[in-house]
Amino acid sequence: MIRNGGRLLVECLIALGATKSFGVPGESYLAVLDALHDTHGKLDYVLCRNEGGAAFMASAYGKLTGSPGICFVTRGPGVANASIGVHTAMQDSSPMIVFVGQVGTDMRGREAFQEIDYRAVFGTMAKWAVEIDDVERLPEIVARAWTTALTGRPGPVVIALPEDMLTTLTDVAALSGPARMFEAAADADALAEARSMLAASSRPVILIGGANWSTDGRAALQAFAETSDIPVVAAFRFQDQFDNGSPVFVGEAGVGMVPHVKKLIRDADLILAINVRFGEMTTDGYTLLSVPEPKQKLIHAHGSDREIGKIYVPSLGIHAGPNAFAKALSPIKGDWGAWRSQARQSYEGTFTAPAQPGPVDMVEVSRWLRETLPDDVILTNGAGNFTVWPNKFFKFGPKARLLAPQSGAMGYGLPAAIAAKVAFPGRTVVCFAGDGDFQMNCQELGTAMQAGAQPIVLILNNGIYGTIRAHQERHYPARVSGTNIENPDFVGIARAYGFHAERVGATGDFAGAFGRALASTTGAVLELDISPEAITPRQTLSQMRDAALASQKANA
Repeated sequence: MIRNGGRLLVECLIALGATKSFGVPGESYLAVLDALHDTHGKLDYVLCRNEGGAAFMASAYGKLTGSPGICFVTRGPGVANASIGVHTAMQDSSPMIVFVGQVGTDMRGREAFQEIDYRAVFGTMAKWAVEIDDVERLPEIVARAWTTALTGRPGPVVIALPEDMLTTLTDVAALSGPARMFEAAADADALAEARSMLAASSRPVILIGGANWSTDGRAALQAFAETSDIPVVAAFRFQDQFDNGSPVFVGEAGVGMVPHVKKLIRDADLILAINVRFGEMTTDGYTLLSVPEPKQKLIHAHGSDREIGKIYVPSLGIHAGPNAFAKALSPIKGDWGAWRSQARQSYEGTFTAPAQPGPVDMVEVSRWLRETLPDDVILTNGAGNFTVWPNKFFKFGPKARLLAPQSGAMGYGLPAAIAAKVAFPGRTVVCFAGDGDFQMNCQELGTAMQAGAQPIVLILNNGIYGTIRAHQERHYPARVSGTNIENPDFVGIARAYGFHAERVGATGDFAGAFGRALASTTGAVLELDISPEAITPRQTLSQMRDAALASQKANA
């Protein structure tokens, strides 16, 4: 069958299993848009308002579903906007493929209108960046991109599509389906050595991360940890990958790491790290484990050999996918029950915090949500001090999910929530957003309205860029600069986009407002009146400032 490259590309994506895509239209890939005209119900195109939002949606979709999120953007400014999502997908280890228009091959290298050298720009930001220069090779490159995005450590791939590659006619065959891939499995001798090291330890810890866990893999790991009575810590923003109700789950190693988790990692004599990318947040700035040789014995199992030994030299490195590795583990006994029990007790204590100053108390709101939200809820958030509430004050059961950026990108939460509703229309999706964070991508409410993918959005409005203000008060107390925000009418904006919207001015009003939000068929935005004093659960902004001023005075 003779057709153009744009139609061939769409045929290949459908054959690989893609069913949803996110994007902003551009003249550089008109042939693809034309092909998508005929694929409704097979490969749907979710029309977004900004390429950054589209890329966030694709990244979140890949993280949530395990299938590469597909993003289409135009060249130059379009892909520059989308780069935030590429960076986030890389740090999140989320499978994603970004297709970006490119100038025709006859104009390349002349700094033509909106021309970018994609290999140079995205070569270090993505797992792979490639430009198609022969329409006959399109199926080959798309197949490789799909496999690259999914295998090893999952991540984003960027494919540049010159206009003439999309309009050139070809009769080359489309793909028939994806490669059938099995995870790398652990060597039997490596498993035996790992068991021996665990048996010889007295304070073991399991540290888990990554988004590419299967249901069976997670169940196998939980069974091993519970039978062996070994405490489990989740890496930064991966606490949804292990049942928080399990007696062996003891917390998350991330931003604002609580003292007992720091102590647990620091005092462990053996760490079994599974599927973990050792980032700054999980290691408290690389201080909990010495670089390059930790004092703790380290067993590092990962599906990518490039992650093993990248920062820390392990006592034992095992090249194995997380699910295959978890299924191969067999229970082991040791004298560490009290170690695990104390850690769990400390974790349970983290949910107790003093009443917060201001109209709406997020300690009480979080408790209510913890007790009320359905088992399969999906929570999302962007970046800011407000993320402490979904990240530290919610218990994720085996069916619940968290979509939160390892990159600390503001504006991620709303697009991620929309992607979650696209993927699972029947599930409750709740986005937590700060007032500054929300305004990074609030226009994507239009995407939600048009796609019929409308989540519940909680805007925690305290009138400041909270994280930066906190740093400001710690380091330059009482010298406020650039962190106060004058906000618009959030309720009015949300209603203009067809959402149910309310302003919640008191803690006691939240339950009723959330009930109405759940009942709404068009999603909901609830603006919560939060005091800027409630900057952290256990220290007010004034206390933070006063402590910094006292320290300055003492050191003067």
